[in-house]
Amino acid sequence: MYGKKVKLRILFISLLLLIISLTVFLILKSLEENVVYFKSPTEIKTLNEIQSKKIRVGGMVKKKSVVIKSNEINFVITDLKSEINVTYSGSVPNLFTEGKGVVAEGFLKDRNYLVATKILAKHDENYMPPEVKEALGDK
Repeated sequence: MYGKKVKLRILFISLLLLIISLTVFLILKSLEENVVYFKSPTEIKTLNEIQSKKIRVGGMVKKKSVVIKSNEINFVITDLKSEINVTYSGSVPNLFTEGKGVVAEGFLKDRNYLVATKILAKHDENYMPPEVKEALGDK
């Protein structure tokens, strides 16, 4: 049979593999709860059921759809095929304008309505912060 050293090694390796497996499982499980899925308005329209999980909707801000009321902003995100209405309370990023790309993170009420908790404005590779533009203009 096996000697005492071999049995200890087998036990040590088994425990090590068990601990590593458990650690990987716990890390993956915690990451799963923090994942936010990105969808386009067309993909949202084709969903079978609306989940209560946080979701990100990306597309373009439809022209002439932005309505600002005191501390609330309503607008429409479109991917040029479908549209979704968005309501957001709070201040929007400086780059948020009609006809530009935007990602709204929040919770779906139905296939046509999103209550946003965060607005992320996209910019192109030619974007330059105003402070940098002023500094370059002075030289």
